[in-house]
Amino acid sequence: MNLSEVMRTTFSCRQWTDEPVDDETLHAVLDMARFAPNGGNRQGWHVIVVKDRAIREQFVPLIKPATNQYVAQVAAGEAPWNTVVPSSVDLVAERSIDKDFPGVAEMLDAPIVLVVTVDLSVVASFDSILDRVGVISGASIYPFVWNILLAARSRGLAGVLTTYLAVEEAKVQRLLGIPEHHAVAAMVPLGHPVKQLTKLRRKSVEEFTTIDRFDGAPFLA
Repeated sequence: MNLSEVMRTTFSCRQWTDEPVDDETLHAVLDMARFAPNGGNRQGWHVIVVKDRAIREQFVPLIKPATNQYVAQVAAGEAPWNTVVPSSVDLVAERSIDKDFPGVAEMLDAPIVLVVTVDLSVVASFDSILDRVGVISGASIYPFVWNILLAARSRGLAGVLTTYLAVEEAKVQRLLGIPEHHAVAAMVPLGHPVKQLTKLRRKSVEEFTTIDRFDGAPFLA
C-alpha cells in the first residue's frame, strides 16, 4: 500500500473483529511510529500496552463522564468540550447521565489498547503564557500517535485516536502508575476493522487554505 492510499484511508475505527494481532506486528508498528517529528528530538512519549481486561474495564467509568457530556452537547447542537462558546447544557449533571458512545464497550475486546503519555518536563509549551487552552504541547506527541495509526493501516489494521481518558487523568495515572509529569495524551484501540472505509469526507484545500491572511483569497491549484 502506497503512502497516498494509507493517508487517504486511515479512518477512525471503533469496531474490530476478534482476529488477534501478534506482538511482533505491534512492535513493527511502534518501530515505524518512533520516527515521528518532535520538539528537540526529546521523544517524550511513553506507550503502555494494556493487555489486562480488568484494567480496561476500569477505564469505562473513567471515560463515561467525558463521553456523556460529549453526547449531550452534540444533541444540543454544540461543539463538545470546546472552551470558546459557552454551553447551554448543565454539564455537571450531564456527565453523570449514562449515554452510549461508539467504541467504549468495543474497546474492552479490541485486540490492542495503547495508552500514550507525554513527558511535560521535556516539551516546549510556547503557548503556556497565553490566556487560552494550551495546544502547542501536542506537537510533540500527536505526530507520534498519528504515525501509529498510519503504520497500523499499512498493515491492514485500524484504530482510533481517543482523548477522553484525560478528563480523569489523575485517576488514570494512579491506575497505570504514570508519573504526575506525564500527561495522558491518548488511548488508541487497534485491530482488524469490521469494515474498512475507503472514501473519507473532508473539506477541499480551497476551503481551509488562504493566501497571506486568514481572510485572504483561497489558495488554488
